[in-house]
Amino acid sequence: MIKQIILFSLLLAWVVSCAVNPVTGKREFMLVSEEQEIAMGREYDPQISQMYGVYDDPELLKYVNDLGQKMAKISHRPNLKYEIKVMDSPVINAFAVPGGYVYITRGILAYLNNEAELAGVMGHEIGHVTARHSAAQMSKAQLAQIGIGVTSMISEDIAQYAGLAGQAVGLLFLKFGRDDERESDKLGVQYSTTVGYDAHEMANFFKVLDKMNSQSGQSLPDFLSTHPNPADRVQDVGKLADSWQKKIGKSSYMVNRDAYLKEIDGIVYGDNPRQGFTENDVFYHPELKFQFPTPAGWTINNLPTQVQMFPADQKAVMVFKLEATQDNKEAAAAFITNNKLTVESQKSISVHNAPAEAVVATATTESGVLKLMAYFIKKDGNVYSFLGYSAQADFANYQNQFTATMSGLNTLTDRTKLNRQPDRLRIKQVSRSATLRDALKGFGVPDTKLEEYALLNNGMNLSDNVQAGSKIKVVEAGK
Repeated sequence: MIKQIILFSLLLAWVVSCAVNPVTGKREFMLVSEEQEIAMGREYDPQISQMYGVYDDPELLKYVNDLGQKMAKISHRPNLKYEIKVMDSPVINAFAVPGGYVYITRGILAYLNNEAELAGVMGHEIGHVTARHSAAQMSKAQLAQIGIGVTSMISEDIAQYAGLAGQAVGLLFLKFGRDDERESDKLGVQYSTTVGYDAHEMANFFKVLDKMNSQSGQSLPDFLSTHPNPADRVQDVGKLADSWQKKIGKSSYMVNRDAYLKEIDGIVYGDNPRQGFTENDVFYHPELKFQFPTPAGWTINNLPTQVQMFPADQKAVMVFKLEATQDNKEAAAAFITNNKLTVESQKSISVHNAPAEAVVATATTESGVLKLMAYFIKKDGNVYSFLGYSAQADFANYQNQFTATMSGLNTLTDRTKLNRQPDRLRIKQVSRSATLRDALKGFGVPDTKLEEYALLNNGMNLSDNVQAGSKIKVVEAGK
């Protein structure tokens, strides 16, 4: 009887949940209404902004937003209120969530070379919104999950206990199918061409990403990991650009390289050490003036709101963050109560003369029992928390590493660490014609960085000629 009710409900949902796609004009199955999309975007945006941070450069944010809004106005869903933000992340990525929220990282801005490329990337992400790709995937996921109740210990327990709860986190890792990507490429070309940009530049940027991916020692850009890149994609975008330029019929289309380079001159490049950095298995935070040891060989993921640490086998997690309260005992009590923990031990201790509460407890989840160690340390007017946990059976293997890190929180006094500044992208003008290699070396670029900087400069070959008066990108090391 229950199966029949579920089947009837699904059939009823299928009948009443067919909506007209704004891009194709065709009816499609959709469990998420436009009102729900907008509400979800409004809910996700603070989570995303808190997790990655918004880049602190009002002029650059306005520049990027103004360009994106031009395309939003001529898109298939101009009625949405689009929010376009630059995220303070070195990751090379751009993404969108339902309801008109579009995000582009400073990492990808460093590798773009003109306004036309930026317009193409943002048009692609706006295309995911206008074609309702995220909403469609979520509808399919809801349909697939009805009556199943499958849980994942790693994803759900990390989300619960590491403070990563919320659908926005998972939404960032949606991987669209090839058809969705092709459609967004078409829309990116259409929107950027319509507002007057040369969409061939969008194809050139894909070439740079492909080259980056193929070079030894380069990690896969997140834009490629979340945006499938078939071999014929560059060629297809070029053909689409030809078609749309012919359809619109303008005599010329904008690239605006110099204007773009002017806007990104001075942008932070790579990790920003002012927000914390790891060196020789020690995490330093110059702004808040603290340091703590990190386990050797563990991956350190430094986000604006927390530092995450994972061993190679990924059987444990350690998280460090700033608590909202200024009372460490209150923070410990709230943690125990809110997570319904079974406390094995709790004691007041001192961590380098700072009062702390140390807790060992267990938590019963749908997929097993976790064992946790947590320190709540009151230091310099703030309360910092460490949380380390694993499956109960594995806890003994990590307990010493948890303790060493948590008891190692101390005041940062080393002036060389306190004064560490971020690297910044700088635009330099070449005084005489030379190869890119010679031009870069003329600005003091070391041999070990030449290939990386060639990728920054439109993926050029080091043997390519650079004319006198041309502008190129270099990276100025933080002091």
